[in-house]
Amino acid sequence: MPPSPPPSSPHPPHAVVTGASSGIGAAVTDRLLTDGWHVTALSRTRPDNRHPALTWHPVDLAAPTGLDQAIGAALPGDAPLDAVVHAAGLQASAPLGALDASAGERMWRVHVHAATVLMDALLHRIPDGGRIVLLGSRTASGVPGKSQYAATKAALPALARAWATELAPRAITVNVVAPGPTDTPMLRDPARATTPPRTPALGRLVRPAEVAALTAFLLGPDGGMVTGQHLVMCGGASLAS
Repeated sequence: MPPSPPPSSPHPPHAVVTGASSGIGAAVTDRLLTDGWHVTALSRTRPDNRHPALTWHPVDLAAPTGLDQAIGAALPGDAPLDAVVHAAGLQASAPLGALDASAGERMWRVHVHAATVLMDALLHRIPDGGRIVLLGSRTASGVPGKSQYAATKAALPALARAWATELAPRAITVNVVAPGPTDTPMLRDPARATTPPRTPALGRLVRPAEVAALTAFLLGPDGGMVTGQHLVMCGGASLAS
């Protein structure tokens, strides 16, 4: 269940979700809508979900120039945001000696730069007790053939711990949810063909809905004492590394 709005407020809790049109971002969006949230979706393409409590704004999180203005235009006014979930992501894989600098830069812009611009632009809208979740990856610990991707995801726990410390006096929690191989379109992207996914120890891929459930827990009333954490959900994939 989402956190309850103040007794004087007639509005449901409100979350911003990036990357809401596909994969984990779409699953998080669907879960929050089911739980009674209003969701503002920021993504390049429109989500398939047409729920009346979903508002979509086209934003290219890989475009650094004017990103803060684009976020501001998508969220005019000063209505509070109870939560922000940065789920937008992409993956390109290559071994050392064949790295693509442009792919590495694009992943950094979407995973790290966009997270900093997003939170810097929206922090004044988050009331005390609000929640922030960044979608990381189990590969943040380092996986052969994924060095550029892993480096961008490894930056997120550092951001989360720093922000969690800064925002603890306001009871705003900041966490990273880090799934392992998850059954999403990104897993089948040709850009990562050089590193095909391995089935985790528990015998199947992680489901996007499971990642969304963990995210929903962190955003809900029972997640208020978890902050600054890097929560890995990998089906046992980490046991072999």
